Order: sequence, then C-alpha cells, then structure tokens
Amino acid sequence: MENELELFRDNVRRFLESEIAPHYAQWEADEIMPRDVWRKLGEAGLLCVDMPEEYGGSGAPFTFSCVVVEELARAGFGALASNVSVHSDIAAPYIAHLGSDAQKAHYLPKMALGEVIGAIAMTEPGAGSDLQGARTRAEVDGDGYRINGQKTFITNGQHADVIVTFTKTDPSAGSKGTALFLIDAAMEGFARGRNLEKIGQHAADTSELFFSDVRVPASAVLGRVGNGFGHLMDELPRERLILAASAVAAAEGALALTIDYVRERHAFGKPLSAQQNTRFEIARMKSDVAVHRAYLEDCKARFDAGEFDVADAAMAKYTTTEMQCRVADGCLQLFGGYGYMREYPIARHFVDARVQRIYGGTSEIMKEIIARSVL
Repeated sequence: MENELELFRDNVRRFLESEIAPHYAQWEADEIMPRDVWRKLGEAGLLCVDMPEEYGGSGAPFTFSCVVVEELARAGFGALASNVSVHSDIAAPYIAHLGSDAQKAHYLPKMALGEVIGAIAMTEPGAGSDLQGARTRAEVDGDGYRINGQKTFITNGQHADVIVTFTKTDPSAGSKGTALFLIDAAMEGFARGRNLEKIGQHAADTSELFFSDVRVPASAVLGRVGNGFGHLMDELPRERLILAASAVAAAEGALALTIDYVRERHAFGKPLSAQQNTRFEIARMKSDVAVHRAYLEDCKARFDAGEFDVADAAMAKYTTTEMQCRVADGCLQLFGGYGYMREYPIARHFVDARVQRIYGGTSEIMKEIIARSVL
C-alpha cells in the first residue's frame, strides 16, 4: 500500500509539472481556471479517486485522495487545491453517502471524469459559520419544492454544474427544519453572480449564487428532509481533514522554497543560512511542520478506522491552518522584500494561506467546538 501511494504521488507530481505549472500564473492573472482542466484531471484519474469503481472512481483509500490535494498545495497551487477538494472531497462524498441510487448513478461517474463539476452552497450574506441564520428557503410546491435565496463565497461557483445546497424548509423548527438539495445549474431560476475578487487563491472561481423560484422535483432532495443540518455535521469531519491535509502540505512546500532561498541569498558577506536568526527561524518552522505532519497522519488513520469525530476534525483544522499561516508568514519574512513580490511563489503561498483559517469553519468556531467536547 505504501509503495502504491508513493507511485500515485509521483504520477500526481508529473501531471502537475506538465499540465498545471506552465499555465498556473496565467490562470491566477485571469482569476479563473479553464474548464477543460477539469477534464484533464478526470482523464488522469485525479478526481474522486476514493469513489467506488462502479461510480467511476478508483476505489482507493481516502489517503489517495489526500495525495492529490496535498501535492497541489505543496506546489503552491492553492486555488486548484481548493477547487479539487470541494469537488472530490466535499460535494462528491455528500452524493455518495446521502444520494439515492439514481442520484449517484447520474452524477458521480461524470464528476469522476470532470464532465460535471460539483460545489457546495452553505454560506449566505448573513450566515457564515452560523448556519442557523440561513435564509434560503425550500417550500413545498405540489410534488416538488420551490427554492428562493442567495449564497455567497461559493468555490467552483462559476463552473459548477451541480450544487449541494443547504436550505430551510421550516424556519420555526430550527436545525430540524432544514434540507439539502441537488441543484442543477441548468435549472430555470438559478443564476450565478460575478466571479468574486479575492486577495488570494485567484484562480479559484468563487461566486455568489441566486435562486429565484427554482422549481425542483422531490427527487432532488439529498438525504432526508428535516435533517439537512445533521447531514452537514456528518460530512464535516472529512471536509475539515482535507483542509488540514492541504495546510500541512502547503507549509511543507513554502518551507522547502525558503530553505533553498536562504542557502543561495547572501547578506553581510555570508549566506542567509549561516545567520543565526535564519537558522533559528528555519528550525522553529521545521519543527512546527513536522509535529503537524505526524498529527495529520494520525488523524488520517483514525478517519479510515471510523474513529475520527467532529471535535477531532475541529482540532485538526484549527491547529494545521494556524500553523500554515505562521509558516507562510515566517517564510515570507526570510525572503525580505522579494517575498512581497508576486513573481516569487512564496508570496502566493502567503496570500493563499489566509483563507484557510476562515472557510470550512473559522478558527474561532473550531475552538468553540473543541471546548464543548471537553467542558
């Protein structure tokens, strides 16, 4: 298994070198990744890799899916890591775990090939980490539902073909009055807003989505009506673990760039790597990354064993993303003025890292979840 994992990792790296690296700077400038990249990822077997073979995946363990996101993050392709993780490790598993046989057969094989792109729509202008404040409403309409509302900050929003959408079905029932729906982008009444301008992860399309009397059949319900919030809670551990995996790998990539740089850069007549402050900073960051890599691998093993809960996921997401930002900041500092220049990859590592402490649940929410589990 370990040999197979490393062979797969090598394949991912070769794909990134040939198909992503030569074009990524242009995608960042364009602030969107071309749609045909999804097809290339699918053809290379890099989407939904742990999905069962009957639905187009490889049936590989979750750790193989982690490899794809880790290598994207390590290479400094944070936007693409975000896009792929939302598609393969969030949207697709929702359908795989909650979908009917018909829903799985319709969407998953196309998602594995990159023909259908997935997104998840939870956040609203007035409801971020606290989804109790969500206002998007699904009302019974004959033998189906009519959906009205707005979502924002939706990763893959410009390209998404199917959107796992969180709605209120009975606002008076609290968390029990919620449901998830599979919304096809071709449905009448669905509209995308502009591609939002962000300080980082520029190549990741992030959008507002609008639902104006979107009429969906009952077969569009994902899971059980009345349990939308519960379904989210069930799926959050994987979502937060994949964010932790990208955080650790991104920190490893940033540190590797910095070690190379301080060996080559000279100041006061000797390499930066010979300066005590540089050596101590590298030692600090190397230790920080190594500790979190060990913790991440333990989390992966517990996830595969079914022993990874919501509090575990909150700890993993909180600690690794905070570490990623510490390391990205420390690395940029060692680059000096050059680190502030966009032509240097360390600058992209720095701006891409910041959102990791926000999406998937803010660090503050993670700490509250952790505290509730022990107090």
